[in-house]
Amino acid sequence: SEIVDFCHHSWKFIWWVLPHRSLPIAIGIKFKTMTEYLLLFRNASAENGYLATSQDMAEDMPKWQSWIGTIAMQGKLVHTAPIRYDSILVTQSEFAAGPHKESNSVLVSGFLICKSDSLEEVQQWSGNCPILKYPNSSVEIRPLVPFPTNWTLQPWIRSKIL
Repeated sequence: SEIVDFCHHSWKFIWWVLPHRSLPIAIGIKFKTMTEYLLLFRNASAENGYLATSQDMAEDMPKWQSWIGTIAMQGKLVHTAPIRYDSILVTQSEFAAGPHKESNSVLVSGFLICKSDSLEEVQQWSGNCPILKYPNSSVEIRPLVPFPTNWTLQPWIRSKIL
């Protein structure tokens, strides 16, 4: 027998494919999975760097560790990282040095990917984010679209369950 699992939208399917004579039999279960969310941290910037000083960052670090730790202790943290200021902006016609800034000099300064059963829970976490102490800062919440985790399903199984 072969065990096959994959995700489709926010449902996870696990199938046991049992060979039986010339035709395999598929027995499966499905259950709801948590949605993953991308949190984009935006903050105002100076001409050539972030507004926050190294002292601000040192003072904020315990707040960030506590805030991220709250999500991680629930098993809902996927990944997080600050973003360096320097970047390359790629368009159809050029490569431009420097980060993309909104008209008020606000730019993305970090991100966090988490998973949750509800958008309301993610909104609650975001409302307590340490970035919000700065003027013109924000947390943007974007649900991620999952890709199937296993593309080796036989076409006849895929046609039955998708």
